[in-house]
Amino acid sequence: MAETTNMNPEEEKVFDPLDMNNYKVEKLPKMQKSGFERWMARLGGPIAVLVFVLIYWLANIGFLDNITADGLTGDKAIKRLKDVGGIVEFIRINYAMLAVFAAAIVLWVTEAIPNYLTSLLVILGVVLTGVVPQKEAFAQLGHPVMWLNILSFVLASMLVKTRVAKRFALWFVLKFGKNASGVFFSFIIINLVLSMFISATTVKATILLPIFMVVAAIYGAGNGQRNNVGRNLVLQNLFAVNIGASGFMTGSGANLLAVSIIAGAVGFDAISYSDWLYAALPLALILLFLGWFVGAKLIFPVSKAEAKPQIEGGMERLRKELNAMGKVTFDEIRSVLIFVGVLVLWVSKEWHGIDETTVAFIGAVVALMPGIGIVKWNDVDIPWHLMLFSAGAYVLGSGLNATDLHVTIVDAVFDSLGITANTPYWVLYVVLTGFMLLSALVFSSKNMRTMIFVPIAIATAQKFGYPIMSLAFPVALLIEHVYVLPFNSKPAALLYTTNHYSWSDTFKYGITMMGIAWVLIILWGQTVLQWLGHTPGLF
Repeated sequence: MAETTNMNPEEEKVFDPLDMNNYKVEKLPKMQKSGFERWMARLGGPIAVLVFVLIYWLANIGFLDNITADGLTGDKAIKRLKDVGGIVEFIRINYAMLAVFAAAIVLWVTEAIPNYLTSLLVILGVVLTGVVPQKEAFAQLGHPVMWLNILSFVLASMLVKTRVAKRFALWFVLKFGKNASGVFFSFIIINLVLSMFISATTVKATILLPIFMVVAAIYGAGNGQRNNVGRNLVLQNLFAVNIGASGFMTGSGANLLAVSIIAGAVGFDAISYSDWLYAALPLALILLFLGWFVGAKLIFPVSKAEAKPQIEGGMERLRKELNAMGKVTFDEIRSVLIFVGVLVLWVSKEWHGIDETTVAFIGAVVALMPGIGIVKWNDVDIPWHLMLFSAGAYVLGSGLNATDLHVTIVDAVFDSLGITANTPYWVLYVVLTGFMLLSALVFSSKNMRTMIFVPIAIATAQKFGYPIMSLAFPVALLIEHVYVLPFNSKPAALLYTTNHYSWSDTFKYGITMMGIAWVLIILWGQTVLQWLGHTPGLF
């Protein structure tokens, strides 16, 4: 005989704010494109084709037409000139590179087609127009940084499969989240720790979202109700997901892309894991603390009443979730040991001389090894669309290096603005870092911003005779500042659907933190980056 209950169907459908299953990503509402965004997507393809045709076949661009063999200074550009057999053909290749680059930007900005498909068109475009040889273009998928990207996802898959990341987050919140301030700081620490292991900001946001949603409900936020605890929890997690990633070279694929671009101009060993760590992690820690202070104390101050849990026994639901995971397994311990070993080898590269990609190879081989490993190949979640996107970005970088087009454009822009060789270094530093930060308000892809502004910084340094690292590295440290508006990044779009804050809320908090970040990176250029030998100091 079937078991019956006294609950009617309506009562059975009552929303339980403390049930983590209610906050799975697939249950959150999807962000719908606005009318303007839909029109942009429809027009993006035709506009991209028109831009390509106009630049490649019809335009007469003075600074490209005036390129001379005597005026070339880049070694790669001079070699390319010899390869193609003359200045006329070299100018044609520059037009082709500019046409491909501009069309790709249009497609990426309008999202007319998936970004990975744009990258495939980029690769096809530079090959068919002869910007770079086929072998060089296709070889970008095997770039050492591409391998580091892939292998980082292999290692991160251990943490996802074993659920050790979720266990750590639950344990940390239960251990130290006794009050609202403790909760805020707990998630800051959790995001930092996960950033060492997981090179995808969206994955981190997805892991943590159900946990901080339950915590927000415990403090009275959720199910249509907003308060400052909920606003701070979600906005500070969005901030920490990104800024935590900025502290580590492997924190995101965009960081690795920047490293590869700079390495192409300076040399493979231009930036090591420890170089990035020493320069970026202290800055990230300061920003994370200021993010808490600005949010919880100034913009969305938490009252004494809000700082107290509103649902009795709420934390016990989290404890039940942790207990349901059972005891720590041997696989969890092994996954942590493997990754810690990789981190130690990354940081100690100066002692043993093994580069970051080879170290990741070692870790991935151990992780996949039958008998002693943790994951099988089918367990590994590699976002190949991101890999293809990155490959296209690297091909664009290869094309820019082959033509020195970015140097030519920067020369033309600076000449038109009357910026001369006497322009002080600090002016260039302030302008470039400012543009890099503000670009996040327009572009929805960190990789795209990296592809545009890191080469510009490199070209500017070359034009004015400064070390490439002195301008390119500070710009690269600002890649992860994508938290002001919901469309600025995938984590921003995901967390906006939690309905814990409005557009004005995220803009107020985000633009304030972006302004603070600009001030800090300027101070960093005068102090830490100068002490580490990356900049000559600003003043």
